[in-house]
Amino acid sequence: MARRKKGNPVHGWVVLDKPIGVTSTQAVAAVKRVFDANKAGHAGTLDPMASGVLAVALGEATKTVPYAMDAEKTYRFTAVFGEARDTDDTEGRVTATSDSRPSRKAIEAAIPRFTGELIQTPPAFSAIKVMGMRAYDIARDGETPDLTPRTVSVRRITLIEHPDPDHALFEMVCGKGTYVRAWVRDFSIFLGTYGYVGALRRLQVGRFHENDAIGLETLKGFLHSPAAFEHLKPVTTALDGIPALAMTGEDIHRLRSGNSVLIRASGFALIVAAADGGDPQGLTVLCKDSDGGPVALATFSAGSLRPFRVFNF
Repeated sequence: MARRKKGNPVHGWVVLDKPIGVTSTQAVAAVKRVFDANKAGHAGTLDPMASGVLAVALGEATKTVPYAMDAEKTYRFTAVFGEARDTDDTEGRVTATSDSRPSRKAIEAAIPRFTGELIQTPPAFSAIKVMGMRAYDIARDGETPDLTPRTVSVRRITLIEHPDPDHALFEMVCGKGTYVRAWVRDFSIFLGTYGYVGALRRLQVGRFHENDAIGLETLKGFLHSPAAFEHLKPVTTALDGIPALAMTGEDIHRLRSGNSVLIRASGFALIVAAADGGDPQGLTVLCKDSDGGPVALATFSAGSLRPFRVFNF
């Protein structure tokens, strides 16, 4: 006999304002308890020393996590100049120092060099797996993890404030896999000094914004209360940029059974428009029912929609 999952089938997204000193795993567990949900996940880890937007998926929303993780993110952070730390943030030990401090003019002149497509080596203390182990576990054992440099995207960097020679406040809009800690490390070295992240706050993850976030302690006050559901966003929130088609009757049944459905002329026109002049083959489409509820994510191919992720409510 199959063992029943603990908790209830709760589906949707919670935009949490994670406080400093709490891990992402602890924050997700707390949200799960508040809603008594049987399944939960998140769209991108925030370090314990960081605060801000942690998008938590419950139930069937976990099937849309990859789309939130692939979305752009916005961070506001403070760079501290003059010291290198092994974690590239406030929690690490000092490994090198410098008396050099960059001027505002030098900082502004260097920003274009660190905007766009960059080759970045992740921090030694990161969750990336190396030979089956987390890099931070290898680093904690006193060894240096062999991390491969990779291409990341920084769309925009803005210098917000340079209050004194030791500190600079920035805002960054970046793509998946970009480490702010690595950016500050490399930026500081380019400026002829060392640097680490003194404070970090995530303002946005794709469609999830700081202004929509609820504090963890506030949410905990709604433990098992209907009021908590006022902060539950639709499963499809992370899919807002994906073209959607309303399906009917037999087509919905076929999709939920994992079978392809033929596309009608009106649907084909929408898909072509969504491709924006490109090849529509392989385009992802969100299939909905007549009430707007998600049925499946499907791939358009040869006149048909082929489901690859089905939502079960």
